[in-house]
Amino acid sequence: MDATLPGPALAGISHHLVEVNGTQLHYAAAGAGGSPVLLVHGFPESWWTFHKVIPLLAESHRVFAVDLRGFGDSGSGPGEYDSRTSAEDLHLLIEQLGVGPVHLTGQDISGATVFRLASAHPQDVRSLTAIEMGLPGFGLERLADITHGGTWHIGLLAAPGIPEMLLTGREREFLGQFAFPALNGTPGAITDADIEEFARTYSRPDGWRGAIGLYRSMLTEGPEIKALADSHALTAPVLAVGAGGGAFTAGTMSQAAATEVSSVSLDGVGHYAAMEAPEALAEAILEFVGKVDAL
Repeated sequence: MDATLPGPALAGISHHLVEVNGTQLHYAAAGAGGSPVLLVHGFPESWWTFHKVIPLLAESHRVFAVDLRGFGDSGSGPGEYDSRTSAEDLHLLIEQLGVGPVHLTGQDISGATVFRLASAHPQDVRSLTAIEMGLPGFGLERLADITHGGTWHIGLLAAPGIPEMLLTGREREFLGQFAFPALNGTPGAITDADIEEFARTYSRPDGWRGAIGLYRSMLTEGPEIKALADSHALTAPVLAVGAGGGAFTAGTMSQAAATEVSSVSLDGVGHYAAMEAPEALAEAILEFVGKVDAL
């Protein structure tokens, strides 16, 4: 069903809510023709992270940007919030929309979710673009090790009861004073209005539930993801987009894919590529999916 949401309205982008897998997913849609592109955000984000990219892709593609369960304006009620469940959500969303196979794009902590989708349901995925993305079992867990350059917020989010205790009511401070400034490499790219939109959704009741679930599963699912890669390596064409994370994404995907991995580096850009360099990111995606569609 069409949705009227309290967030910013953008010309050419419609909003929808759909019931899948025991929850309600929100997605934004744009474009009237061309092969479908499904955009999946990371943390501390929502569909909004792609709001500058969507119109550029929608000139030649149907574009869908989803809020994973527990994020944005999707459901955050009781239930499982691990990557396995989120991947099944996406499979059912693609099925219900009747748009598969899609050009799948995943950012950051959605890595295990989109990898599981592409591995378990290869019929759903025409190609995979991985943006600043790692995988459990391939070194991503090391980002939680603060003694070797990791970041403290992963442990905070994974600790039972701690995110709700420390972050509730402080969403704007956490996002605006730490999370985005820490990894943004382009001054001015992420505005106060962006922070307000992200904070709006994380401020919902149980608004941290999606992030909590994905970070907890990240710290435990490494052996399962590695085994899945060994038995069901990606067969769809893969593009690895690196920015602030350098060659980490390409290195990870080259180990998890059975096909050759293309790579693009967005020099001078931090972790939030879709907001920092939307034109360059859209150009990379369009060139890649154009080649795939021509096969």
